[in-house]
Order: sequence, then structure tokens, then C-alpha cells
Amino acid sequence: MIDPAAFAGAGIALGPPQPLIDGNLFSTAAPTVEQDCLVWAAADRRFILEIAQGDVLELRCRIEGHGPPLSSIGLRFSAIAGVGSYLRNGYQSWDGSFFAAPGTPAGDGPPAKAPTLGFAVTALLPAAGDGALVLGFTRHDRFQSRFSFAGTAAAFAFDVETLLDLVPGAAAGEPLVLFTADQAEAGLRQWSQLVAAASPLPPRIPARRLTGWCSWYNHYAMITPARLRTELAGAAAFRDAHQIPLDIFLIDDGFTPEMGDWLDFKPDFPDGIAPLVHDIAAAGFTPGLWIAPFMVGNRSKLYAEHPDWVVQDVAGGPLVQYRFYGEFRWHKRSEEYYILDITHPDAAAYIAQVFRTWRGWGAGYFKTDFMLFGSEHGPDRAVWHRPGRSRVAIWRKMAQIIRAEIGDALWLGCGCPLWASVGFVDAVRIGRDLGVTWYGEYSAESLLRDLATRNHANGLLWQADPDCLLLRDRFHELNDNQIESLARYGAACGGVLMTSDTLSELSPQRGALFAELLNSSPTPCTFPMLGRDHGPIIEYRLEGRDRIFNLSNRTVPAGGMAIAPYATATLP
Repeated sequence: MIDPAAFAGAGIALGPPQPLIDGNLFSTAAPTVEQDCLVWAAADRRFILEIAQGDVLELRCRIEGHGPPLSSIGLRFSAIAGVGSYLRNGYQSWDGSFFAAPGTPAGDGPPAKAPTLGFAVTALLPAAGDGALVLGFTRHDRFQSRFSFAGTAAAFAFDVETLLDLVPGAAAGEPLVLFTADQAEAGLRQWSQLVAAASPLPPRIPARRLTGWCSWYNHYAMITPARLRTELAGAAAFRDAHQIPLDIFLIDDGFTPEMGDWLDFKPDFPDGIAPLVHDIAAAGFTPGLWIAPFMVGNRSKLYAEHPDWVVQDVAGGPLVQYRFYGEFRWHKRSEEYYILDITHPDAAAYIAQVFRTWRGWGAGYFKTDFMLFGSEHGPDRAVWHRPGRSRVAIWRKMAQIIRAEIGDALWLGCGCPLWASVGFVDAVRIGRDLGVTWYGEYSAESLLRDLATRNHANGLLWQADPDCLLLRDRFHELNDNQIESLARYGAACGGVLMTSDTLSELSPQRGALFAELLNSSPTPCTFPMLGRDHGPIIEYRLEGRDRIFNLSNRTVPAGGMAIAPYATATLP
């Protein structure tokens, strides 16, 4: 028999689920119970919810009977009481993960960042008491799964759905697990372990943290062979003088003329990029190259010669992912950016050739950017050359091509689906780009928030990349305490550790700080106060010590100690 208490925990009761098809209630009638299933019947179709009770509650829903292809299938939980906050978990690197209060409006920002939309997993924290109720999907290699949050604090509600994208024959949702945990992060880490176990490809976890230098946040697109060789000499001298593990030298964006023309070069690179790759390897570094494999600019040679290689819009013409119609042109000429149609065999062969060529030059580290392009749109918006695949299946086709061509080279996914990438990438960016201010859109806020809320997957599904450390003394608006706090915080979590600053120009203090962090051994880091942090205060545990960040002039929670704004301190 099905125990109604199975849908409750940590002082929160979800209540009876209701069946959803294509976002609409399939039936409002009470279900019948058939062994370990709830069954709703309407016309010639049956909605079946299988419930397996064990250490975790596992839910699987499916449709039996004839009908048109499905856009989505899922469950609605209504009139949920006792929730103090919930995790709104983002889908890709840049859309953020954070806790919100029930009833928080969507706001007027980008829909993908709205507190009313989440993906993959949520953690519900009770309004009173400790613990967390975790609800999440365990498979992410076939379909995208989302949460839609609604209601109020007194009557919280959400839909949880698998997006089937009208795939012929697809009539079942991805498996869901529901369980109670003592703390939010402990529950999310348990969920990450379940995802790793369910993945058809084992997660790729590098044997040691990825470290190195990246050109972007210092030179941006203004790179030249001479500037890069100067930085390379400085990085090698810094590495040798400090005897540190500085492994990767990454040439970021700026050497190709347009997105999509990956085998062409700007006039500043008359000999191409291969000679620089050889120089990097000769200096004892792993050569890294940047690419955005799904991106095609409207002024690229690729689009001019092969307009049929980009995804089409159901409204007609190419699907425009990004527009730059005004003054800002992103150091390129293109006004619009399209999506490479990886289902087109010629487009797939082209991008495979690109990675094969770059690997042949000796690149051993690949930073693939804007990877969200391949998984943002379903058949309601996108027309692919070969229809009938889910957006995740299409994205993973690109991933399969990349991994097949680069072999055992290291791969960092940026702007990347966090969960569909498991088994392909070695590391994932977990927040927005590095910022030069403490608050704002491009600032420290993303690192401080997203590293904490996504820490649970680090070392289980991939290595987390908090983005580059800012170490230079000029050209930013951060004080010394802020710089050191961010550097130690980013390093403490044990993921990727890189900088873009000119290493030969670092002050002795900043150089010593970077060397210290590179020489430190990553240890497990946890956030026992996750979701319950007091405003801007973040607490984490490392090597048996409790460390806090006070991001304002507010007082530290009981049991802590007052510290200066932006600094770190060890609790007594």
C-alpha cells in the first residue's frame, strides 16, 4: 500500500500529487490504487504514477493509451504548507541557483533566471525547524526536467515536469526521488550521488584540481601572438620561482574572426594559432583553446556559405539566439548569432573536423563556451534539420562529437547545461563571468552565491569552476579584503583555480597568495548553513574549521564572531 506520509518530511507535507500532461491537469478525479501505483483514467488513456518506497521515495509517471506526441508529462503539488524557502536551481552556468521564499514573483528579468523557474532538483526548507525535503530527477541524458513554482507562503505549489519535446513514442517522465535530509547541502550532495550512479556515462572527475592562466579577463579579445608569448614567459617564470602546480595556459576568445569560422584567423595571427600551441607545450604547460561550437554569426563565412547549417525558427528564418543591433558588437561584426544545427550531417562533420584539427595542433584543454545554445529550445520554437529528438539528445550529440575528437583532453563547459554534461566534461563553470565590483550584474555576487548552491556536485559530477581569481592591484573596484576573501573562498571549494592577471606584475603579497592557494591541498568543503544563511553572511566548513564571510556590516549569527566587512574569520 502507498503511505501518504511518504510525500512529507522535515515538517513539510506535499499533499497528493495531481497528473499533468502538456502543462494541463490530466484529471481532477481521485486516483485508484493498483499495488504501488496511483492511476488516473480519462477517455482511452491512463496516467500511471509508480511509487517505490525505500531509503528514498522514487516516482515514475507514464501514459498508457493512444494520443498525440507529448510536450511534457509531470505532477502538480498544491497547497503545500510549512515551506520557508525553496532552492531555485538553474539549468546552466550563468542562470544562477538560489533560495527564494514561497510567493516570490517572477520579476521582469530574463525568464531563465526567474525565481519561479527551476530545473533538475529543489530543496524545500521548513519555515520552522531544521532539515530539508529534497525532490530531484536522477536522469538528465534524455530529456530536460523543470520546476514551476507558484502560490503563496500559506499555499505554496509547484509543477515538476519532464519535457518530452514531442519525441515520437515518448510517454514517460524521468525518475524522481524524494527524501529528507538533516541539512540542505547534505541532501543535495546525496542527490548528486544518485545522479552519478544513474548516469549512463560515469562522471569524469580530474585526478587533481585544474590550475592555470587564461587570457580573457586581462586582454579580452585584444590578444596578439606577441602579447601571449610575453604572458607565457611570465607564467613560466612565476611557476618555476614559486614551484607551484600551474598546468594550463588558455588562449581564450580573440583569435578567430567570427563565431563559426573556427579554422580562420584574425590578421593579427598570420601564422594561425598552431605555433603558439607548440610554444605553450614547449614551456611545460597544457595548451588550452577557447571555442563556442554552437555559435554561428550572421557575418561569418560559415553562414554565408552554408545558411542551411543553422537551426530555423518556426516563425521563419534562422532562430536568433542573441542580437546586437546597437553600438555594442562584442568585438565581432555580426549583429545576430544563430545555432549550429548539429543534426545536419555536414554541419556535424564540420565541427568534428574543427576539434580534430585543434587536437592535432596539440591542444590538451578545451573551453567550450555558450553551450546553452544547443539546449534552450524545443519544437515550439526550433526547427532542426532532422526532427524527432529532444533538446537534450541534440545537445548530447554535440557532446559526443567533441569527446570523440578530443579523446582524453581536458574539457571545461562554460555557459553549459550542468546536468546533461555529466560524463562528458571534466569541469563546469558554476556562475557568471568574473566581475570587478562587489555588487551588481557582473560582480562577486554570482561567485558568492552560486559556488555555495552548486558546491554539492563538485567532485561528484564534475569539477566546479568558480572562474578566474582577480589578483591585480588596479583596474577593478575591490579592496584588499575583498580580493583576498574571494580568492580564498574560491580556492577553498577545491575546484578549478586560474587567473588572467599578468603574473610578472603581481605584487609580492598577491603573488604569495596565489602561490599559497595553488600549493594547498583541496579538502572537502561543506556549507552547513546553506539556505539558512543570515542575509549576506555565508558560512562554510573546511579542514575542521568554521569560516564565515560577512558581506556587509551585519552581525554574524549566534556562535560566530564579528568581523570587518568583506573579511574572513575563524569561528572560536
